[in-house]
Amino acid sequence: MEALALQALNGLASASSLFLVSAGLTIIFGVSRIVNFAHGSFYMLGAYLAWTLTSQGPLAEWGGFWGFWGAVLLAALAVGVIGAAAEVLVLRRVYQAPELFQLLATFALVLVVQDLALLLWGAEDKFGPRAPLLRGAVEILGLRFPRYELFMIVVGPVVLGLLWLLLHRTRFGILLRAATQDREMVAALGVDQRRLFTGVFFLGAALAGLAGALQLPREAVTLHMDMAIIVEAFVVVVVGGLGSLPGAFLAALLIGELHAFGILAFPRITLVLVFLVMAAVLVLRPYGLLGRRPSGLQPAAPMAAPLPPPSGRRQRVLVTLPAAVVLLLLPPFLGDYARILLTDFAVFILFAASLHFIMGPGGMASFGHAAYFGAGAYAAALLARHMGAPMEVGLALAPFAAGLVGLLFGWLCVRLSGVYAAMLTLALAQIAWSIAFQWVEVTGGDNGILGVWPSDWAKDRLSFWYLALLLCGLGTWLLRRAIRAPFGLALRAQRDSPLRAEAVGLDGFRLRWLGFALAAAMAGLAGAVFAYGKGSVFPSFLGIPRSVDALVMVLLGGVQTLSGPILGAVAYIGLQDQLARVTDLWRLLLGLVILALVLFFPRGLAGAIARPEPRA
Repeated sequence: MEALALQALNGLASASSLFLVSAGLTIIFGVSRIVNFAHGSFYMLGAYLAWTLTSQGPLAEWGGFWGFWGAVLLAALAVGVIGAAAEVLVLRRVYQAPELFQLLATFALVLVVQDLALLLWGAEDKFGPRAPLLRGAVEILGLRFPRYELFMIVVGPVVLGLLWLLLHRTRFGILLRAATQDREMVAALGVDQRRLFTGVFFLGAALAGLAGALQLPREAVTLHMDMAIIVEAFVVVVVGGLGSLPGAFLAALLIGELHAFGILAFPRITLVLVFLVMAAVLVLRPYGLLGRRPSGLQPAAPMAAPLPPPSGRRQRVLVTLPAAVVLLLLPPFLGDYARILLTDFAVFILFAASLHFIMGPGGMASFGHAAYFGAGAYAAALLARHMGAPMEVGLALAPFAAGLVGLLFGWLCVRLSGVYAAMLTLALAQIAWSIAFQWVEVTGGDNGILGVWPSDWAKDRLSFWYLALLLCGLGTWLLRRAIRAPFGLALRAQRDSPLRAEAVGLDGFRLRWLGFALAAAMAGLAGAVFAYGKGSVFPSFLGIPRSVDALVMVLLGGVQTLSGPILGAVAYIGLQDQLARVTDLWRLLLGLVILALVLFFPRGLAGAIARPEPRA
């Protein structure tokens, strides 16, 4: 019992740290409605800056109580200034863009900060000093417990109380709460929203920086802290209810204790336990534990113009003939590396097109589309490994396996909307990733499945390129045809005005569900082609980074255009390849390029270089 009590205290300490990060994310989203993917970067910067201030400069020489705690507070304030600068220089210029396009800007900031941290602090882990006056342990129930962990338990409730006073007893807090409820009315009353948003980002980033700085005595500072914390912070914010600070605190307590006791009770599912909880909460309470359902009816979106009629035969020949000549006649004269890159282009074009199908016509965002890419890859690999099935069988059955996963996950996801639906897709994708990672007897675990090779006739890179071009080209063409078909038009109708669509007899749930399954099947086909092209399958195929890649490709190309996923996939994969060959700091350059595209081409690449198209 004493050991369980100490484990509960460990959970409270972790919950307190997690709440500090989640509180800042909650405040930022509640006011600006931006899904700030860079919030984890602010957390990481807080830890690095605190380490620098405690190891170098005047505060390091000063040392002691004032040296350590002064470094923690200065690091938090510095990160707050960095967050305010990011809002002024980048995010302020994209407030009028779609919400997911703003997420693309914050993802670019993640890439920039990652490589800047690598350049400034190197790749080695950093270990900070112990906190003065909080070293050692105290005896609780006959067992020793660290003093610093007790301090962390107190920090969370204290910060919650201070934030409550700020929000309810100051003019700034009243404006924040008013903006959370109705930003347009606040602007109509004459409040300068630019200054308000800058203050919000300063506060949210400072809280993240404080959380990172306070981690210094607890764990090493690494370049992977940002991605590790941002996922859990999103889980806390969504489970608690978007924009609800008490909800974030309650969810942080729940997640912290589940981590603490899950290691003892359910060691094999510890990695995915929080996502199981988030999925259960979103299914039972779609707006989180303390979140509120939006009041009133949502206004119908402006009706999209009809899709332009298909181009004539002569125009299609003029467009497709040069492309066919290049794709069919040029590869024999290229080397194997160029053929591999072309194959990757084909795979990721289909992958991006499948996500675009549910984001464009379906109006559904997904943060976990890699689940279906990985499902197709693992279906092909498992057939080859355990049944000796040839490539032809694997490619034929992989889309059906991914489509079945899409039917199962989609039945849950399409009931929700907005960020809640997107986060549920993330939770379900992480559950699939955990199965692949931990079911070692079947999937090989982290070692993956090796030896997933094509049939003899397709083993050379040229033959496999033609196969990938055929399959991925057909899959992309099928999705484009579906958009123009009655099914695609019905999807557009329920997206633009659910009430009108229901009034004319369209079943919005069934349409979204079938569209979700079709997109999953095409993503599975892309995954299977990718698996045979690489000769292996790993759990990373289902991971969050792969889902983010698909999201970036769609947003970079343009959600409101049919050609967007094609241009986005080619641009993103091509930039990654070329920049990685030139410099080790390719993420920094890629992030800067994405930021430039976000700022200067708000409709995406396809929308910038082509005449305005109606929403796809």
